[in-house]
Amino acid sequence: MSSRRVQILVALVLTALWGAGIYAGHANGHLRFLDRLEATLTDLRTLARGVQRAPDLVTIVAIDDTVVKRGGHYPLPRADLARVVDAIAQFKPKVIAIDLLLVDRGAGLGDAVLARSLAAGPTILAAAAIFPTASSSVARSGGEPLTALPQAERFLLPLPAFADHAEVGIVNVATGQSGSPLSVPMLFRTGDKVELSFPLRVATRALDKPLTIAPDHLMLGDRAVPTDTDFALPITYYGPRRTIRTLSAQNVFDGTLDRAAIENRIVVIGASVAGGGDFFPTPFDSLMPGVEVVSTAITHLISGDGILRDRKVHIADALAAILLPMLLVGLLAWRRSTLGLVAAAAVMVAWAALNLFAFTHGVWLNAATTLAAAVPPVAVFAGVQLWAGNRRTQYLTAQSRSLAQFQAPAVQEWLARDPDFLAKPVRQDAAVVFIDLSGFTTLSERTDPDTLQDLLKAFHALVDKSAVSSGGMITGFLGDGAMILFGLPRAMPDDAARALKCSIDLHRAVQDWMASLPPSIRDQLDFKIGAHFGPIVASRLGGSHQHITATGDTVNVASRLMEVAAQHDARLALSDRLLDAADFLGDPDSTLRGPLRTQVRGRSGTVTVWFWRDERQPGQAAAEADMAG
Repeated sequence: MSSRRVQILVALVLTALWGAGIYAGHANGHLRFLDRLEATLTDLRTLARGVQRAPDLVTIVAIDDTVVKRGGHYPLPRADLARVVDAIAQFKPKVIAIDLLLVDRGAGLGDAVLARSLAAGPTILAAAAIFPTASSSVARSGGEPLTALPQAERFLLPLPAFADHAEVGIVNVATGQSGSPLSVPMLFRTGDKVELSFPLRVATRALDKPLTIAPDHLMLGDRAVPTDTDFALPITYYGPRRTIRTLSAQNVFDGTLDRAAIENRIVVIGASVAGGGDFFPTPFDSLMPGVEVVSTAITHLISGDGILRDRKVHIADALAAILLPMLLVGLLAWRRSTLGLVAAAAVMVAWAALNLFAFTHGVWLNAATTLAAAVPPVAVFAGVQLWAGNRRTQYLTAQSRSLAQFQAPAVQEWLARDPDFLAKPVRQDAAVVFIDLSGFTTLSERTDPDTLQDLLKAFHALVDKSAVSSGGMITGFLGDGAMILFGLPRAMPDDAARALKCSIDLHRAVQDWMASLPPSIRDQLDFKIGAHFGPIVASRLGGSHQHITATGDTVNVASRLMEVAAQHDARLALSDRLLDAADFLGDPDSTLRGPLRTQVRGRSGTVTVWFWRDERQPGQAAAEADMAG
């Protein structure tokens, strides 16, 4: 397995472990900051879903500011509350639910009057669970299902005079860190005692169905009520306050209570007095009366339109927390480019759309946990990818610089476009120039190695400059010599002309350079150049480390022309084929001697050679170049 595959596999495993750890940590009561994020995201999804029409099952009779102004004080006197209950009972509701804590004795005969009113009809009273901390503590241990219930310190129950004539339910709601109620616990316990919630009592009485507590849900008769793992009912709001039908209790005192709003309905009596304290922030309303929150839960239980967040949904959340980050990391690893980023972004958009779609259709998939599981590993992996990409770019740039030292720029560009360039040998016409320092071997026997290295560097720099400026390709430095090829990556009409120019430039540059050397070195060195034009075979040689070269008679003749130059006391020998192909008309600062028909070593037949001589003084070319600059 390649190193990259191992790295990707390790990244995927670590990503999966991270996602599993995030989900497990949050599910076990840690990472509470995710609750605030989830509450915010839930509010946004609720707003995106928009206001919905509430099932017309519940009527709220609100003890509001109008009622308080009439009576002059709050809480409402027990006798007045009894009057409200009596008026409602006359219209035969299914059940009267009183969302008021009747835990203190009232003044005068009011308690007795209210007790008689409660005894006249099906009534549910609110009680409160008192917890040792500000929030309910929930056991997360395994075992019996009821061990996961909110553990109350004690229950604050209505006075016995009232409780003897009505059923009692716990009215507490569970709020997130944002203060918005996200669920309503259906069951509470203290010690060995279990109490039903206020909404559950109301729904059970209104439906007249037996309640069964299953391991992970509730049953109202034969209808299942999905709940969260701690038997809490997730709630989602229909809209702002008064979305659920709401009447003022003042209608009772005015004698204008609407029978149609009461008869055969669930009636919830509760307070909506400004400054009363029983308000909660919700997505649609910053001050939602607690009685409407409770009524929302009752409506969910009766109509079955609540949002689903049960064990199966939590399994889906766990899978999303593990698989989504792995998919994103896999996409970034698969395509380390814009395509990978676009694919990962598309997956995130698709996940967000699916999450919103599920929420608007009654399934509450956790968003905060999945984001916490996905964003950090994806950000880290993308950062590592970016760093590795920069390192690779630097490496490739360094390689390109190194290649530039061995291959002509035109050949580099050609290889980048066509990696198979010269994979098969190509026969074509080309010009070949050879240059060699004579006397260098003898000089090396008595000269310091560092000095020799400096000499070679300077000589190679001159050759490289002349070759590049003429558009030639150095196929290789042969110690104290070099071979320059004109005709790659493709043959050009001026290959011979450029080879001739290169030969002359090399002659003058090396001549001036040698004139600048110390006499002890200059007197031992000389140079020879041979140039020829004709057919060659260009190819790539080598296995894993290849180089481009040319072979054939033209190459051999160009090399042997250096010997011919030495034999005739010349430094530059040019074949007549090169001069003809270059269409050379002469140079006022030079002379041509020849033609000479001669044989070259290792070849039958003759070659016509011309010897080029520079008529300028050594250093004149450099001086003219400086003046031109």
